[in-house]
Order: sequence, then C-alpha cells, then structure tokens
Amino acid sequence: MFCSFLALVLRKELDRRLTEAGHHFEWAEIKQDLKALQRVTIVENGRRLCVRSQSKGVCGKIFQAVGVAMPPTIQEV
Repeated sequence: MFCSFLALVLRKELDRRLTEAGHHFEWAEIKQDLKALQRVTIVENGRRLCVRSQSKGVCGKIFQAVGVAMPPTIQEV
C-alpha cells in the first residue's frame, strides 16, 4: 500500500514540474522514452567505460524539468 501511495505522490510531482516547465506529455510516452534510455558497461584492456544510449523523444525534457543532469554519453569508470 505504501509503495502505491509513494508512486502516486512521485507521479503527481513529476506532472507538476512538467506543467511548470510548460510541457504536457502522455504518461505512456514518458514511460516509453525513459525505458529506452539505457547504459552499458564495456570492459576492454583493463578499462571500464559506461556508454549511454541516445536520448529519444521527451526524455531530455523530463530530466530538465526535474533538475537532473543527463548522464554523459561515454564515461570512464
């Protein structure tokens, strides 16, 4: 029950921030674009690199609205 309530609170907050930023997206579109954002770790010759997939659709605008930086495309870890 608590997790369902927390999910509802977080979704309402996301909706509020998107509205403040002037955006109106369908929930299915938000989920689809965020799910498409992936990160893969590659190990080659002792080096570890994290590679992020290309941001598609509304993904970048969602990150901006909540004040979170988009992860770098390539990052050595």
